[in-house]
Amino acid sequence: MLIRTEIGVDAAGIDALLRRTFPTSDEAELVQQLREDGLLTLGVVATDDEGQVLGYAAFSPVTLQGEDLNWVALAPLAVDESIRGQDLGRKLVFEGLDTLNEFSYSAVVVLGDPQYYSRFGFEPALTHALHCKWPGSESAFQVYKLAEEAFIQTEDLAAQAESPAIKVEYSAPFDRFE
Repeated sequence: MLIRTEIGVDAAGIDALLRRTFPTSDEAELVQQLREDGLLTLGVVATDDEGQVLGYAAFSPVTLQGEDLNWVALAPLAVDESIRGQDLGRKLVFEGLDTLNEFSYSAVVVLGDPQYYSRFGFEPALTHALHCKWPGSESAFQVYKLAEEAFIQTEDLAAQAESPAIKVEYSAPFDRFE
């Protein structure tokens, strides 16, 4: 299994993986739109010896209170059903986090199962007064700090806004999930 940054030739394999992994085509269409709009910060693929895409993690920019602080969201994360339970999701996430850290990104947010993502060091975003637009997502909305100053930046934003709550805003292609 090879884990690496996606390249153009992977697009069809990523699309096929997302369409067979999720119940609808929303995630596949999301990634296509992010790619077309230049909003795909990083895509990490896992391929077998024949080059078939068996795992994928996408990272795209988010803003905090409308400001770009070099934060990204992890979405979607997909692993082919035939190889689930082999830690591939963990490997994809860690490869993405390592790469983002090398490029000086500040933090990563994710909306997902807290039990799963806490194993990678994600913590409740609410702890840092962060929230997103999806109602009822408080327990599933999590954050991973890459840079020491990441949460200092959020404290500064909260002080400027005179509000303890900081809204994390995903890019427009995520509006399909409202």
